[in-house]
Amino acid sequence: MSTAAQITTPVADAGTRARIRHARISPSAAFRKFWPLVRVNRVAVLASALLLVVSAGCDTAAIGIVGVLTDDVLAPGDLGAFWGPAALWLGLAAAGAVASSAGSYLAGWTSEHFLLGLRDRVFQHLQQLPPDSLDRYGTGDLVSRLTGDIEAVETLVASAPVELITSAVGALVFAVAAFWTSWQLALITLVLAPVIWIGARVFGTLMRTATRAERDSNGRLATVLEESLANMPLVQAYGRQQAERSKLHREGRTWMRAGLRQIRLHSLYGPLGELIETLTVLAVLGAGAWQISEHHLSVGGLLSFAAYLGYLHPRLQELGELLVNASSATAASERLLEVLRTRPVAEPELRPDAPPLAEPVRGAVTFQGVGFCYPGSSRTVLHQVDLDIAPGLLVAVTGPSGAGKSTFGKLLLRFHEPSQGRILLDGRDISELDVDELRRHITLLPQDSMLFDGTVRDNIIYGRPDASEEEVLAAAAAADAHEFISGLAEGYDTPVGKRGGQLSGGQRRRIALARAMLRTAPVLILDEPSTGLDDASTARIMAPLRRLTTGRTTFLITHDLRLTAQADLVLHLAEGAVTVVVPGPQSEAAVEAA
Repeated sequence: MSTAAQITTPVADAGTRARIRHARISPSAAFRKFWPLVRVNRVAVLASALLLVVSAGCDTAAIGIVGVLTDDVLAPGDLGAFWGPAALWLGLAAAGAVASSAGSYLAGWTSEHFLLGLRDRVFQHLQQLPPDSLDRYGTGDLVSRLTGDIEAVETLVASAPVELITSAVGALVFAVAAFWTSWQLALITLVLAPVIWIGARVFGTLMRTATRAERDSNGRLATVLEESLANMPLVQAYGRQQAERSKLHREGRTWMRAGLRQIRLHSLYGPLGELIETLTVLAVLGAGAWQISEHHLSVGGLLSFAAYLGYLHPRLQELGELLVNASSATAASERLLEVLRTRPVAEPELRPDAPPLAEPVRGAVTFQGVGFCYPGSSRTVLHQVDLDIAPGLLVAVTGPSGAGKSTFGKLLLRFHEPSQGRILLDGRDISELDVDELRRHITLLPQDSMLFDGTVRDNIIYGRPDASEEEVLAAAAAADAHEFISGLAEGYDTPVGKRGGQLSGGQRRRIALARAMLRTAPVLILDEPSTGLDDASTARIMAPLRRLTTGRTTFLITHDLRLTAQADLVLHLAEGAVTVVVPGPQSEAAVEAA
């Protein structure tokens, strides 16, 4: 098992999402959730912390030499006593520099590996979620979680342990050195340390709430931007620019207010710490002057103590800021845990002796008492569906919008599990099959001809990266795409642009057909293949579609009654029930009547 897979979280469905969204977890709980991704590099974490502690020790020793130089060299004016302490100081500075550099690099190395591992883990989980689950978040918000939120969690889980060890040990070392120099002055310094700690706790709680509001607002703002930019042609055509600007401005103001609340808290916390430090320094100087006058402390000792104090207070401030930042980072942790709690497709507990599907897979599909309701909804989409589809049949799935036509494809691909009953492929319950194995035998041609920002060839071989050049050309020819591809500037190496923007709708559809043909899976799902195409383009893809469906069990989801005439069976869906129609001379009328 990979380390990434060791992060476990309770699952939740859509109905509990609102409750989870406003949940609050402690920094320690968030740390425990994500610590497994750092644990694999714990040697580097400990080494970096040790090196940074060594650097702090070198600084402490160097400060002690300042007092020696003041009392033994500067006060008596003895130049001969200078060289020994000076050489030792230089050696300590060099050792401290090497330790600090190596420790900082190891800490950064650990942080970057954590970012990589966590982003991979969250993205892998997103890939396992049903598409409907992803729609609840919005693309912009998910991008925000995969970037800004992950970086915030890194400060809590990967950077914080090193900083905590370094700051705590550094504070301890400088505190011991300060007590060694003058315990009376050290007590004055440390009496105000609890004030710093209490202030950090209070500000940490406030910062966690403020940061959660800012991260949520940032996600909504990203979603608004992504949606508006993606639909810009419609926005311009309908003259809705002002409405979109107003929507963006509202979200921007909400984000600004959340950000200002964070800034307000930071602007109060920093000066408060500086005020406490100033009070401490004044108290130390006053008490130190008295000790010097009473010959209890030398000038060099006071200088050394002041230097220790100058190093100690930043360490105490760092510990307080760690608490504030940890509380702030838990807001990002909560947003990532919301995603990780979203229920993926349930993987079966495969028995070691469970055989895979017998090859070759014929494509026989059986529905046995299948019912389905979407999570969080009481409306029945399918009710007690019983079907026995022989291999190689072309089955048209029709019905009014919202009747559940696309649900057939989603259930077959296990984007959702049936609420009741079961679905068999070649006599095997698909819920008992590995999801990847199941989907290897099913090809989906979605309603939107989804293309990636690559070349024509990249998009054709997307489902079979190991396909030969001859197979690519044959698939393109079968999809009636080879001719127009050959006429492009770079042929099969022509970039198609983002989402295939450099091609027409018909060209995108034929490339998608070529991709489906190359996959050669025994079960095929065609989701509204003629949507968005004019009569000429629809007529042009009819022959490739017939070639694509030959010898495959095909579910043709369509409103186009011209396509149903090609089917062996027509399934008409209405109010959760399925009516089976055998096409004949009056097939279109029969479907309409059903």
